Amino acid sequence: MSAENKISQTTIEEIKASLLTQKKQISEDLQDVSKIDSHEADNLGAQFPEYGDKPDENAQEISDFSTTVATQKILEKSLEDINKALERIEKGTYGTCKYCGKLIAEKRLMARPTAGACVACKTELQENE
Repeated sequence: MSAENKISQTTIEEIKASLLTQKKQISEDLQDVSKIDSHEADNLGAQFPEYGDKPDENAQEISDFSTTVATQKILEKSLEDINKALERIEKGTYGTCKYCGKLIAEKRLMARPTAGACVACKTELQENE
């Protein structure tokens, strides 16, 4: 890729602002579905609902807890991806593929700001899974 295809500093700043907004929202969402748990690395664990002692209430508690755990994992992964993207911005490596070292297309970064791989490398990785 030529230098003219390099992502502009203005675009990087816009992406950074967007990532910081997303990070704040996801952190708040995580607090909503989590409780303090000293046994977890991040001190947060999924909240277990308490609806009552009847079998149907217990079944609903388990169903809701399973959904909460899944939601928490998705939020944690999203937060991790955002933090990695912000680190790349700070290091000056944002927009460079971590596999081949080529520039990631600006359109890809605008569509998926947490992307750390170019389309070619990501496609190859997915085909080999």
